[in-house]
Amino acid sequence: MINEKVQDVLNSQINKEFYSAYLYLAMSAYFDKVGLYGFSNWMRVQAKEEVDHGMILFDYIVERDGKVNLTHIDEPDKEFTCPMQIFEKSLEHEKYVTDSINCVASMSEDECDLATRHFIDWYISEQVEEEANVMNVIKKLKMFGDDKSALYHLDKELGKREYKTHTYSGIS
Repeated sequence: MINEKVQDVLNSQINKEFYSAYLYLAMSAYFDKVGLYGFSNWMRVQAKEEVDHGMILFDYIVERDGKVNLTHIDEPDKEFTCPMQIFEKSLEHEKYVTDSINCVASMSEDECDLATRHFIDWYISEQVEEEANVMNVIKKLKMFGDDKSALYHLDKELGKREYKTHTYSGIS
């Protein structure tokens, strides 16, 4: 059975992961509106991955005979001005999620819930990748500046991103 304090923080993390999906869908909608369909695709893939992350936590709590507690998901920001601003907000958000995951790891260790501490290592690695992916796009946007043809080519590149279901092999 899962430690109750750890269960509570995992339920909170589920909410953060689903909020992340909402946020990335809002960003995707902005990109659709301005005709950057590759950027929109990138954000839609990101949103699907965040739902996967929430569901992996959901399944973990169930597997540990815990109680899943789904709560209200806040409305995401919907006011955006440009690709750079969106990706900077995305990086800021990913850093927030990383801090939250690190707190889950710390709490699970403090509560001697080593199964959860081991489980959360997957999320720690995933967050390193998430931040790097966003930073890579930011670097390109900075390099290109206001060059519309470069933005067009980046849009094409981001449009090639494909969704792959995220799974955690430790869950039976």
